[in-house]
Amino acid sequence: MEWVSPAYRMHAGIIIEYFFALGVSLLAGIAYLLKEWPYLELACSVPTALFLSFFWLIPESPRWLLSKGRITECKQIIQKVANFNGVQLSEKFWTEFDDDYQKSEKTDKSPNETPSAVEIAILLFHSPRLLIRTVIIFFNWLVVSMVYYGLSMNSGNMGVDIYVSFLISGLVEFVGYTFCFVIDRVGRKAPHCGAMVLGGLACICTIFTDLYLDDAETKNWINVALANVGKFGATVGFALIYIWSAELFPTIIRNSQMGASSMFARIGGMLAPFIANLGKIVPGDFGRSLPLMVFGGATVSAGLLSLFLPETNKRMLPETIDDAEDFMNLSEKPRSIEPNENQGHDDPGLEGGTTTKLSSY
Repeated sequence: MEWVSPAYRMHAGIIIEYFFALGVSLLAGIAYLLKEWPYLELACSVPTALFLSFFWLIPESPRWLLSKGRITECKQIIQKVANFNGVQLSEKFWTEFDDDYQKSEKTDKSPNETPSAVEIAILLFHSPRLLIRTVIIFFNWLVVSMVYYGLSMNSGNMGVDIYVSFLISGLVEFVGYTFCFVIDRVGRKAPHCGAMVLGGLACICTIFTDLYLDDAETKNWINVALANVGKFGATVGFALIYIWSAELFPTIIRNSQMGASSMFARIGGMLAPFIANLGKIVPGDFGRSLPLMVFGGATVSAGLLSLFLPETNKRMLPETIDDAEDFMNLSEKPRSIEPNENQGHDDPGLEGGTTTKLSSY
């Protein structure tokens, strides 16, 4: 995200999600072939050892290095990326880079003053708007994770073949991620809220099919369709809240707050199987619809609460806590940031001025 200018940030955030959908779809086939759970567990977990190579393959965040005052390492990484992409960085670029950094050191927004976890909590509680925004973000992470995994786990309770149902839920994700490309034009707020509310209402509507339809096969497939509309909403919500959160949190606390958001997502994931199994506790048609009703109600609530978050489309990322406060104050007046007019030349910047080649790394 930090290597990509605002004009291309959305593409970077969404395209990677297709691989997530591919993994979910492949899981249905792998599970069909390896029906013994120990073998399935090994097939899914052993390949993750390859992630250890990321330590050497992925460069450190230049923004984080700047926030720590490690200017030399930051310059080395920028130069390395520029060389990789065949971009020539001029003396003018480095001069302006040094001047901007020196100016930032002389202000109260010193880049190397990174607050501790306790300081972050104090800052949030002293700023009601930041606190409310953070709570809404955390709640959205919890809900989208709970509903996303819960609907996947509930595939076996839909009355149709579990492998077919799970495969459909995986394919629906491709549709959801493709829909997310509209955020470059209409922003983050409307698609996120709309998809969450639509998906939540679809899940809630399953109670009507269970109560008023008698034909079992018709009922089951309508519920599968409604549940996958819910999965569509959760997929869009999961993709957008990841991008939206990264754009809302200032650089100085972005990593810690994204980690905290992920923690709430894990809490949602832990709640998912218990909610998905409510149908085994509560008998009858109402019991079978109960998990989807809980997922639906939570999704609608999270979607509506997201309306209180500011729009971030084509804006500069906030660097400090003060920037985040200003971001909130300017939430009704989006700053339009177009791709740099010097794209393809030799004077890229770290944000809006980054060239196409440098940004694509």
